[in-house]
Amino acid sequence: MMYTAPQTRPVAAALSMIGAMGIIGLIDIYVAVIAQTISVWQFLLVRMLLAAPLVLLLSALGFGTVRPRRFGEVAGRSLLIALGMFCYFSALAFMPIALALAGLFTSPIFVLLITAFVLGQRIGPWRIAAVAVGFLGILVVLGPSGGSLGWIIVMPVLGGLLYASGVVATRALCEGESTLTLLLGIFLAQGALGAVMLSALTVIQPEVGAGGMAFLTRGWVWPIDAALPYLLIQVLGAVVGVGLLNKAYQLGEASHVAVFEYAVMIFGPVFGWWLLGQTITWAQGVGIVLIALAGVIIALRSANQ
Repeated sequence: MMYTAPQTRPVAAALSMIGAMGIIGLIDIYVAVIAQTISVWQFLLVRMLLAAPLVLLLSALGFGTVRPRRFGEVAGRSLLIALGMFCYFSALAFMPIALALAGLFTSPIFVLLITAFVLGQRIGPWRIAAVAVGFLGILVVLGPSGGSLGWIIVMPVLGGLLYASGVVATRALCEGESTLTLLLGIFLAQGALGAVMLSALTVIQPEVGAGGMAFLTRGWVWPIDAALPYLLIQVLGAVVGVGLLNKAYQLGEASHVAVFEYAVMIFGPVFGWWLLGQTITWAQGVGIVLIALAGVIIALRSANQ
């Protein structure tokens, strides 16, 4: 029987991705609200406790297995992405979501660099130019306009590097693993990271800093009534958003669908400004546009070396 390639539905794929990015752009702005009452470690642990049952329920309903084929590879990939998301979530307590997203969305640049220098694959002039444009954008965002944030401005970029390493590990080590396996792996790794750090903070009992630093240094807080509604929004939004994201890649060509991921760099800042009054400078805006442009070039040229 002759094999027939699955038919692509580019409009449906684009709408699914835009929907996913709209949800993610909305829910992530509330991490800054959650940061006012609990720590990032408790956020990661409670997020796992709320999300894991939903993923297991989806598996029980027949949406895929959660049993990994290669436990070590899935665990390593999950830890890389969990650390990357920790950097991103932590940054949201210190800066507008626009800046944190700009740092996280350097990940396509780092994927390209890892692919070239670690895996030894050739990249063409367009993607080399995209790397240059992207790093120029990073320098603009990290320059004088972001200098008031000190070392913390580097955290979302570090998140982008770690997330990119997880993406490369997904492609190289986790082929054939189900979406639910990979999703549950991330939540479990985040929860384990949160539990370990909460235990360490209980022993060390550091002084809780002011502002965003409290998000990093608080121990376990109970009750969490003030944060719970936003945690539920985060978890439900994350599961639905990731589901739409995966559906988008099933419906359309990956290199075309990936471009629409950058819609989150519109949704996030708009929601942050509208609902939380967050603002960015013109210089930071230029840097964000340059990073987004680099990612779009990489996505469009991914099929051409």
